[in-house]
Amino acid sequence: MENYIIIGIIAVIVVVAVISSIKHFKGEGGCCGGGSYKPKRKKLSGIKYTKKFKVGGMHCEHCKNRVEEAVNDIKGIAGRVDLKKGELTVFYAEDAPDEIIMAKIERAGYTVEQL
Repeated sequence: MENYIIIGIIAVIVVVAVISSIKHFKGEGGCCGGGSYKPKRKKLSGIKYTKKFKVGGMHCEHCKNRVEEAVNDIKGIAGRVDLKKGELTVFYAEDAPDEIIMAKIERAGYTVEQL
């Protein structure tokens, strides 16, 4: 009888672990402090051009939100992250050096290079 109880407890633990792993791989939950916070989308008027950057170290929605917030904090620039591709698209309404954008992303804890 004791063996059945132990097996049942282990089965519950395994099921919970599998569900948590699935959520993690879908970008739900928080591998690095996540949660359900969604940053405000920054709207720009008169986009002049766009550039793409490769961002390393993003694992979940929380990472995506941190990178977008770092870029959106720069005047005249907005960013959107494609988490699956690990890419950041930056929309420019004003000219800004790439070094500023890259420095903000690196300060947030990620690696970045221009594509």
